[in-house]
Amino acid sequence: MRKKGIVLVLFLLSALSIFIGVKDLMLHALFQGDSEQWLILATTRIPRTVSLILAGATMSICGLIMQHLTQNKFVSPTTAGTMDSARLGILLVMLFLPNASTTIRTLAAFVFAFLGTLIFLGLSRLLPTKDPIFLPLLGVMFGNIVGSVATFFAYQFQLIQNMSSWLQGNFSLVTKGSYELLYLTIPLFFIIYFFAYFFTIVGLGEDVAVNLGVNYRLTQMLGIGLVAAASGLVLIMVGTVPFLGVIVPNIVSLIYGDHVKQNLWITALSGSLFLMACDILSRIIIAPYEVPVSLTVGILGSLIFIYLLVRRKRA
Repeated sequence: MRKKGIVLVLFLLSALSIFIGVKDLMLHALFQGDSEQWLILATTRIPRTVSLILAGATMSICGLIMQHLTQNKFVSPTTAGTMDSARLGILLVMLFLPNASTTIRTLAAFVFAFLGTLIFLGLSRLLPTKDPIFLPLLGVMFGNIVGSVATFFAYQFQLIQNMSSWLQGNFSLVTKGSYELLYLTIPLFFIIYFFAYFFTIVGLGEDVAVNLGVNYRLTQMLGIGLVAAASGLVLIMVGTVPFLGVIVPNIVSLIYGDHVKQNLWITALSGSLFLMACDILSRIIIAPYEVPVSLTVGILGSLIFIYLLVRRKRA
């Protein structure tokens, strides 16, 4: 699909997303100035659509950057322990600072996501094999260990239900005044775009990066910091969205190649498009009830992930 086609489809799905819900929105009522219709539009529908676009783009870009930093196509914040580490940080804030602001929780998520990703990279250097499958498996196991620690503390302090419901990927609770922190991902995106050329060089390996005059370790740390910050923001605002950072960059890479700067915009648009489609499906599959979008993305994403694994093995 051409880039203009993706933009057009995303625009159409965004319009469809605004008009799908338990309460019907009517164009003629909006044009007539119906206060209730405008209240629903401004309070829930537009915030939800905007948050879908920002979250989908952010998680896809985070996956793209992590795949270049690790030189592995199956690594993303959800398969490298990044999101699990951020979840642990949020849980500790809930335990020791129950009245903490969203800013404090976001900062804790960023710090723990950053440290967790550093630990994952440290463990990855101990792998004796270059098989691309082992690195995401290591990340999944590391993430499960961190997640088990978080679950243990949540169980001890009776926070299991609170943590599970709050951190599950779900856009049904997004309203005006509860999602605006996601706008911070926009400047992060431009910072990533500015350093995209260096991330591309780092993706060629440490020896190549050093020979081209790029500080490999510093660039890698910068990339990890940006991914941790963006992932923490998404986790705080809408919860965990699995597989998005794996499948979207891989599909874009198959079509457009591996240059980060050239693929950044198309990856962002494709991530928003995929998440928007999954959210619409989640809203209509058992309407008027709603399936959490993390479940829909998890099912479709796992099927695509298996296909990518089989395709890579055959290649």
